[in-house]
Amino acid sequence: MVTLQLPTKSSLSYSNKFIITKNAINVPKYLKYPKISVPKVPNQAQKQLLIKELNNKLTNLPLLSRESKPITPTKNVQNQTTIKLYYAILEEISDRIEMHQNICNQRENWNSLLLNSVNMITLTAVTMAGLAEASGPHGLGLRVSSTLLFVAGTGILLIMNKIQPSQLVEEQRNAVRLFKKLQRKIETGLAVRTPVQKDVEEAVAEVVALDRAYPLPLLGAMLDKFPKTLEPAVWWPSKKQQTVSSSSVDNNTCFYNNNKGDNEQNNGWSKELEEDMREIVGVTKRKDVVDYVHLGNKALKFNKMLAVSGPLLTGVAAVGAAFGGPVAGVVAAVAGSMAAAVNTIEHGGQVGMVFEMYRNCGGFFKLLEETVESTLEEGDLGKRENGEVFEMKMALHLGRSLSELRDLADKSRRNGGCVDEFASKLF
Repeated sequence: MVTLQLPTKSSLSYSNKFIITKNAINVPKYLKYPKISVPKVPNQAQKQLLIKELNNKLTNLPLLSRESKPITPTKNVQNQTTIKLYYAILEEISDRIEMHQNICNQRENWNSLLLNSVNMITLTAVTMAGLAEASGPHGLGLRVSSTLLFVAGTGILLIMNKIQPSQLVEEQRNAVRLFKKLQRKIETGLAVRTPVQKDVEEAVAEVVALDRAYPLPLLGAMLDKFPKTLEPAVWWPSKKQQTVSSSSVDNNTCFYNNNKGDNEQNNGWSKELEEDMREIVGVTKRKDVVDYVHLGNKALKFNKMLAVSGPLLTGVAAVGAAFGGPVAGVVAAVAGSMAAAVNTIEHGGQVGMVFEMYRNCGGFFKLLEETVESTLEEGDLGKRENGEVFEMKMALHLGRSLSELRDLADKSRRNGGCVDEFASKLF
């Protein structure tokens, strides 16, 4: 008799765990390894063939012999030296700009502080002179103090009128502007092309000319503040007469190729453009330069009159305060008050600065004239500045557009040089 025995609870749980574990772990039957290809050892014939191919490749390579020429550097040593010199000039120009700017601020302070001090001294002396006359015999101390203040004011005025601080300030402003312009010119030259020795010499000459035109020290190098007549400022090196090249003929006449599409061959120049430039220069000579020289001479005479009147009035006031008496006291008070007014007009109105402005404008037109003449004297068109660029610069210098510049040249040509307007619209 067969008896069936049911599995117990513990055996069922054990078998379930075994089945779950067996199903969770999938053990591969065997591992597949990648096939590794081992190179075959060449035989003797293959070795000889490889050696021959390698020898052929080695013999075809260019070998450097001991007698081969050394490799030259990509940049020329001379060009590197020129660039270093150019950068050295740039550093000096930056230093000049800083120096002129600092001295400009210093002398501007001179003008305001000295003017205020002189006016306060003069008006205080006038007040003391009036109080001395009102005090009668007890006003000796006030009379002496007033006299000393008038004398001190006269001495300060003599020094102030001699150096003209407002004019010195304008000189330094112009120097800063022109040095910055030269700095930008050199930086543009470095960006466009590699400089040569001639560029370095021209830059040094321009720096020296600017130093001479606008000196920094006062003693021994200060410009004459009261010349006989106005002379335009010159801040550029004197241009030597350029030799006429072999491509030019007499009277500096150039040969132009009048065919269409040959503007590049003529470097942007044409006979019409040369005539326009000559007409514009003629207008500046007849109108602008004459007008600015006339106004500058008027400002110079007015400044001379004020420079003499101020110390003279304070001197008269000092004498009146020293002698005393009703009449002398009135003279001292009136002269001192007039001296304060004259000083305010001269230095507060900066008449010296106005004269320097006219002198600088005259120099601007003189530079424009020399630039046009020296350019047109060059017979080789290739050595000139591009004509279109030159015409654009000329128009911008005068504050005009190209059409306005050409209209002015046509008007001057039609009227025989007589025009009723100035060439410049800037000043």
